[in-house]
This record gives sequence, C-alpha cells and structure tokens, in this order.
Amino acid sequence: MRRKIIPYDPHLKKLARDLRNNSTTSEIKLWKMLKGHQLCGYDFHRQKPIGNYIVDFYCSELMLAIEIDGLSHRGREEYDARRQSELEKSGVSFLRFDDDEVFYNIEKVLNEIENWIKEKTKLKNDLL
Repeated sequence: MRRKIIPYDPHLKKLARDLRNNSTTSEIKLWKMLKGHQLCGYDFHRQKPIGNYIVDFYCSELMLAIEIDGLSHRGREEYDARRQSELEKSGVSFLRFDDDEVFYNIEKVLNEIENWIKEKTKLKNDLL
C-alpha cells in the first residue's frame, strides 16, 4: 500500500530546520524514543512540514501527527484547533500531549502512542 503524500509549502523547510535545532527538552526526550524505527518499527520525523503547517512529529505510513503542547501553544488554542482540523481533512490523525506529561511521564506517553498504533494497525488488518 502506497503512503499518501501530503504536499507542503517549501518555505516551511527552513523554519522546520530552525525548530529542530531549537527543540524543547520534552521534544528531545520523545524524539530519542521515536527515532530510528524504535516504536513498533515505524519511521517518525520531527518538525515535519505538512500542507501549510509544521507538526512536532509525524509518521507518514500511519498518517499520525504527535504534538507536544507546551508554552509555545498557550494562547494559540484556536489556531491549533483550526490547524489540526485542516490536517485531519487530509487524513492525518493527531495525538496531543502536554509538555509536562512528556517530561515527567514519558512511559505513559509511549504506551499511549503504542496502543494507538496497535489499534490502528489492527483495524487496518481486520479490513484486509
């Protein structure tokens, strides 16, 4: 099955690179657990441009975006909701975690992501 490719605004590449170079502690902590196909064998990217937006982490095979909501998201809840809604129309699913949750309880976060993946892939396999 081919992955759905969602085009993105090329101007976002530099911003995404800047965001990767200035990651929060929680983003770094989660990235260490996602990179290199460590979680259920899936390939995740960080600060990934999709459409007109950048998401914290993205797996194209699962069409899953993972967002860490920290200080930079406070006061931007309407923007985040609109952004998420637009990307969901393209088939992207979202998991959102609070910055403190990732920092202080990474195992719980990883379990939630893993459970989502197992449920999603089980449903996909049941349909085949």
